[in-house]
Amino acid sequence: MSDSRHTKVLIIGSGPAGYTAGVYASRAMLSPILVQGMEPGGQLTTTTEVENWPGVNEIQGPELMVNMEAHAKAMGCEIIMDIITDLDLSKRPFTAKGDSGTTYTADAVILATGAKAKWLGLPTEEKFRGFGVSACATCDGFFYRGQEIVVVGGGNTAVEEALFLTNFASKVTLIHRRDELRAEKILIDRLTKNPKIETLWFHEIHEVYGTDSPLGVEGVKVKHTKTGEITDIPAKGVFIAIGHAPASELVKDQLELHNGGYVSVKPGSTETSIPGVFAAGDLTDHKYRQAITSAGMGCMAALDAERFLAEEH
Repeated sequence: MSDSRHTKVLIIGSGPAGYTAGVYASRAMLSPILVQGMEPGGQLTTTTEVENWPGVNEIQGPELMVNMEAHAKAMGCEIIMDIITDLDLSKRPFTAKGDSGTTYTADAVILATGAKAKWLGLPTEEKFRGFGVSACATCDGFFYRGQEIVVVGGGNTAVEEALFLTNFASKVTLIHRRDELRAEKILIDRLTKNPKIETLWFHEIHEVYGTDSPLGVEGVKVKHTKTGEITDIPAKGVFIAIGHAPASELVKDQLELHNGGYVSVKPGSTETSIPGVFAAGDLTDHKYRQAITSAGMGCMAALDAERFLAEEH
């Protein structure tokens, strides 16, 4: 028998944005329901040390997310392990269908489904992920002081990450499969002037190699895209910067999107193109993508939802 649940505020997603929205919506006495989704805790569950969360010098990513979940629960947020497979925003109350068979109806929806870094898809990249292979220079660059590292990609993200990493690394090799970058001119100019960065054109990563005990990266084998020749590059860190994919499948035909799938929100708010639907965190943010900014937007979304519901009564 399929079960049906109604809530004033349905929060979809369980990263920093979702859980913070849960805390604030609960404190506003809106009795929110939060559906966790495929990856409870979001991207932070796949990171190790987090050293940029204010008030905590260092904490493991998974532990931080367990704490956030417990905080939202303690405030009164109902947290459900389920995956929303279908969302209808065409009329209110909005309707969401869960993989469990439950149908959720809601007066307001907060979307906090996040984004995921795009990966190359190599087995060896998967093996060392979190142990030398990363998709976030601002999160992990600090761990590579005085080391040689490589960055993969050719857009703004890759160039920004390469430049940022020169603060720590002794040498940064930018690997790109073509012979020109898609980044902004000002960034390319900075890159070419930086003595610590070497660009390797017409190459792609063939394999990441390293030690098994302890698990750690020692270097990469790169392949020339025209000749097929394999070259070895020693490196302690490999940063994959080929973009992020926002998890906007549920709403891609219903809400206004921008920059390749991010949900558009009105400036200075979390309001989407449909009244009563709010979006927070990496789902809307192609620029900062930090836990702290996501949490801030989760707070904004809950306050926006509270205001929206209050104005209706």
